[in-house]
Amino acid sequence: MKIFRMIGRSFRDAFKSVFRNISLSFASISCITITLIIVALSIIASLNVNNFAKVIKHDVTMVVFIDNAATSADLAKIETSIKDLDNIDSIELKSKEEVKNEMAASSDKLGSIMKDWEPKDNPLKDTFLVKVKKLENIKKTAEDITKIDKVVVVDYGEGMVEKLITTFNAVEKVAIVAVIALVVVTVFLIVNTIKLTIFSRKREISIMRLVGASNFSIKTPFVVEGMVLGIIGSIIPILLTTYGYLAFYKHFQGQLFSPLIRLILPEPFIYYIAGAILIVGMLVGMIGSYRAVQKYLKV
Repeated sequence: MKIFRMIGRSFRDAFKSVFRNISLSFASISCITITLIIVALSIIASLNVNNFAKVIKHDVTMVVFIDNAATSADLAKIETSIKDLDNIDSIELKSKEEVKNEMAASSDKLGSIMKDWEPKDNPLKDTFLVKVKKLENIKKTAEDITKIDKVVVVDYGEGMVEKLITTFNAVEKVAIVAVIALVVVTVFLIVNTIKLTIFSRKREISIMRLVGASNFSIKTPFVVEGMVLGIIGSIIPILLTTYGYLAFYKHFQGQLFSPLIRLILPEPFIYYIAGAILIVGMLVGMIGSYRAVQKYLKV
């Protein structure tokens, strides 16, 4: 019970101290707010870039062209053979009539040319649209499909896909490194700002030591105060990023420039971001206060 009373007093004293030292508290809160906004924007941008990469990777489709001599039984056999491969995510058959109708619908000129085609005159080929689980292994999968009997050509944009994979992998790594670097810089800035706040109260700490207060009882109010500063400093970044992202998503209708570049759905994404901002703010506030008090206690 004693420890709970001590923690309760620490929270009470922490809130009093924040308002008693309002100018220094404001400096710490401002630093926390600004840096957390930068971190939040960086995290949102990084996660959306990764999402763009995943969406585009998932939308890459192999088109498998089948010999016109293939029968319905041959098509079923080819489909089974493709499904048996390890890297297959999904497969869809498009008959040459479906392909003709889609092409005719896409262009008035093609429609006028194809409207008189009879099924027996259709020169197009039945095709399978195949998506893979791992884009990195698409070349090997295409080679395996090419070996299947009655398969004429497998097209997946060879060359361009490999460049996409290399580019996306590089972008993902850069984004992760950038976010980590920003978090580290943020922690450094906030910790040092809070250290300045604690430094101005080193006389208060010395008096507490002289009257026989234990290290724990001295540290606790300051650590709690750091947490309170972190929470207060997180409020504006949370509001700006959550409502800002919602407005941004609605304004661009969930995509940038193209349906391929889709933004992450706001819910529950914004709640995860808000939680991350709050946790980072609390932790760096507590760490900054703890390290500063530790220095003056000489423990």
